[in-house]
Amino acid sequence: QVQLVESGGGLVQAGGSLRLSCTASRIIYSSYVMGWYRQAPGKQRELVARFVGDGITDYADSVKGRFTISKDNAKNTVYLQMNSLKPEDTAVYFCRASRLGVNYWGQGTQVTVSS
Repeated sequence: QVQLVESGGGLVQAGGSLRLSCTASRIIYSSYVMGWYRQAPGKQRELVARFVGDGITDYADSVKGRFTISKDNAKNTVYLQMNSLKPEDTAVYFCRASRLGVNYWGQGTQVTVSS
């Protein structure tokens, strides 16, 4: 069973920072493309940031310059560092592992940014 375990969400004031973590099994981490998505109430799930190749990243325009995706190969973990948070960043954040059209999702972690 594929497991993606997320952590790090919470409540923060506007302008603050949070770091999300997603730990995967070794085979998933090494074989799948990892990324972060989010879903706000009443909205569709959207891309936040992802790895698209060896060391190459892709970000949603709304988070460029504020969020950074990174990974620790020794820990099979992908991170999302979120700075300068805005109320519109409030959403459930999901980790996704993707390969050849097959997607696995984490359980999601709530991020709430107060104004």
